[in-house]
Amino acid sequence: MATATSSRETSSQKNLELFWLGRWLRAHAALALSAVLATMIVSVAVAGPAIAPYSPTTPDILNRLLPPSGDHLFGTDHLGRDIFSRVIAGARVSLGLAALIMAIAVPIGVLLGILAGYWGGRLDAWISRVTDAMFAFPSLVLAMAINAALRPSIASTVMAVSAVWWPSYTRLLRGQVIAIKHVPFVEAARSLGASDGRIIRRHILPNVVGPLLVKITNDLGHALVIAAGLSFIGLGVQPPTPEWGAMVAEGRAYLLDFWWYAVFPGLAIAVTVLSFAFFGDAIHELLEPRSRRS
Repeated sequence: MATATSSRETSSQKNLELFWLGRWLRAHAALALSAVLATMIVSVAVAGPAIAPYSPTTPDILNRLLPPSGDHLFGTDHLGRDIFSRVIAGARVSLGLAALIMAIAVPIGVLLGILAGYWGGRLDAWISRVTDAMFAFPSLVLAMAINAALRPSIASTVMAVSAVWWPSYTRLLRGQVIAIKHVPFVEAARSLGASDGRIIRRHILPNVVGPLLVKITNDLGHALVIAAGLSFIGLGVQPPTPEWGAMVAEGRAYLLDFWWYAVFPGLAIAVTVLSFAFFGDAIHELLEPRSRRS
């Protein structure tokens, strides 16, 4: 009897959990779908060449410029390489570039933003002047100039885009810190003798994580586009490395007769950027429900 009661309670609990899970998924369908799509793209990037049906770099001249088919889902390029395999392998390169850019630009921007917003004064003035100077130039043009001064490679692409990406994080964090540092709970901590470091760690940083996470999620796609743009004009990743921007550049000469060459890498860029953009918007709505009602 006790076993049957326990079994009914367990079943009832599972049904309740499923009910609330289904209700949450319906309320946050955009977040769930974009998260699934972004996870799939990241999984493909992590697996990379291991799941590609063909070598992404080995030429096969006898099978050059074949249309999409059962053997080659996305067709082949002018050297006979399988485009589907190159798109899969290119996911690791393109997303890896975006992740490296974020890994460099975000800490620099966050640190400078906190320094400028919390301490203010001359330090804030100097950091703000440098930030404003960086914003005076279009990010792509400035990244092109920096990358042109270096030898085109993956490292120079990461350095160039990171150099133009950190100011947006500095401006975001500066504004967030200025808005938070005078709120009552921060003033109370300061009056109790808390050090600046403790106030920043315990009271300021936790309150800026939400906007920072939303911006990082959106900027992953934007950084990927900038890196792909540099590769497209020959200043980024160099052939034969499979990178989506470089693949589009190779395929543009064949676009009228062999459309699949440039279209599929371009679609990979578009789907990836949109998935991260929708994911960022969904996180913003989850963290700021008032924005959804307005």
